[in-house]
Amino acid sequence: MMMGWGMGWISLLVQLFLIAGVIYFLVNLLKKDGYSNNRGSFHNAEMILSERYARGEISEEEYKRMREVLRNGK
Repeated sequence: MMMGWGMGWISLLVQLFLIAGVIYFLVNLLKKDGYSNNRGSFHNAEMILSERYARGEISEEEYKRMREVLRNGK
């Protein structure tokens, strides 16, 4: 008779682990898509700016001005 109670607890634990796994998966999926925080977006924007400068798409003055805007918000 006690085996019924034991199986209930195991089933509950399995369900909790499955729910936790789904939540973990969704959080990581959102982080990969760039929804995690603004700090990652800042580094990405600065990297894009540096690449544009390296390719010669913008001048040194434009690069410095835009980098200052990204860092200080001015």
